[in-house]
Amino acid sequence: MPGSYKFAICNELFQNTPLAQQCSEVRKLGYTGFEIAPFTLDADPVSLTSARRAQVRSMISNEGLQFVGLHWLLMAPPGLHVTSHDADVLRKSWRYVAGLIDLCADLSGPTDRPVVVFGSPKQRTSTPESNAEEATKRFIDGMAQAAPHAEARGVTLLVEALSPSQTDVVTSLDEAVKIVKQIGSPAVQTMFDVHNAIDETAPHGDLIRRYAPYIRHVHVNEMDGREPGMGDYDFAALLRTLDEIDYAGWVSLEAFDFSRDAREVAARSINHLKAAQSARVPINTL
Repeated sequence: MPGSYKFAICNELFQNTPLAQQCSEVRKLGYTGFEIAPFTLDADPVSLTSARRAQVRSMISNEGLQFVGLHWLLMAPPGLHVTSHDADVLRKSWRYVAGLIDLCADLSGPTDRPVVVFGSPKQRTSTPESNAEEATKRFIDGMAQAAPHAEARGVTLLVEALSPSQTDVVTSLDEAVKIVKQIGSPAVQTMFDVHNAIDETAPHGDLIRRYAPYIRHVHVNEMDGREPGMGDYDFAALLRTLDEIDYAGWVSLEAFDFSRDAREVAARSINHLKAAQSARVPINTL
């Protein structure tokens, strides 16, 4: 039987469509969660007024969707870098993260448990003035300082492991979990992303089982970043593993193919995932 996880979608796929229409389209396709890239809302997302935040919240809930959270955090405005050696840039960037935590909380309904997925490879990678170890320390310090605010607002910050081709700061799930343990806050956890796990040496199923207590979110895509169904990744095995660990969070589509019709991409994905959900596979095949 399928687990208690639910399917969501990252909205940048529909970024050229009005927000209310985005919500309507994805709900008709069968998604029940809506995850937002802040840059799709405004060139400076944290500047959104209270009225606009309430309007966005209503657009989501009026379609019977749940707000999942935020990802692709620091695309806008320009100039943000959370591991910069420049004290002013560093301070400005983490102040902005605090603003995104507030935005996430303000877009949430009373029963939502929103997450802030901290990927943003370009804005956390070490700069020429410092090495990866120094940059990672600044990243950890910033997350630790942001944690109390996130906890107070009912938001969970997720340390997302990214592949080494994208960044040199937090490049494996093991490293992400070590950071979560070091910070020691319930408001700081991690997540699993198929595409970003391309260079993990352990089988994905083993990783998920090993780190299950810390995984609060899942992004699905093929290993090349396209939507499920466009490659040969075994999503049936992935979903079976989530069943096995009693995962009850969101399984959220994050597809990076913007060359095709967004509705086609979204439809193919959920159809493939639902077919995979009903497929019977041995537990240890992933």
